[in-house]
Amino acid sequence: MNMRGFIQILTRDLKVALRRWSELCNPLIFFLIVASLFPLAISPEASDLKEVGTGVLWISALLSSLLALDGLFRDDAEDGSMEQLALSPVPLTIVIAAKILAHWLITGLPLVVIAPVIALSYYMPVDALTTLILALTLATPTLSVLGAIGAALTVGLRRGGPIVGLLVLPLTGPVLIFGTLATDLAVQGESAAGPLYLLGALLALAIALGPLATSAAVRVSLE
Repeated sequence: MNMRGFIQILTRDLKVALRRWSELCNPLIFFLIVASLFPLAISPEASDLKEVGTGVLWISALLSSLLALDGLFRDDAEDGSMEQLALSPVPLTIVIAAKILAHWLITGLPLVVIAPVIALSYYMPVDALTTLILALTLATPTLSVLGAIGAALTVGLRRGGPIVGLLVLPLTGPVLIFGTLATDLAVQGESAAGPLYLLGALLALAIALGPLATSAAVRVSLE
């Protein structure tokens, strides 16, 4: 029953997102614009671009992942769907987990796919791209979980978008630090196993506790 409900919510959210393709493209377009403008603003020398490339990619990915957070629960809350989901036989934590996964598939997965292409414009070594992809694959779901908690806390506010960013950004520090460190180590030809293990631990913690915290925040906001 729970798995069936999970799949139904996931499918529903993906269908709704695909109908709003313009909103779907906003985070990806933002990432492409920000990451592409930096080479125009600094020296075109390969050494300079290689030095700042890792930080630019990770900060761009972080900021772009925050763009779609405001609508994660707001539309369902405004039309009454969230209250119905909270009263349904499917546990709210399962519903929240499905919505977080849908959010990651819509916003995080495209970043994982396009980031290596942008990284080549910063002269990142091809050998380091695998580490970049793996680090983003571990980091972006964690960002989605953290963003879901912030979105749930502000779902009752009329304009909660800026507040979501203020709530979530301080929590993303470890993800940004470990992701950047792993990529830098790979660029330098060193082992990035340590930061990747830490990103994996953060992801496991987010998966275990994130839906519980988010569902509690949603219930508070609906009261």
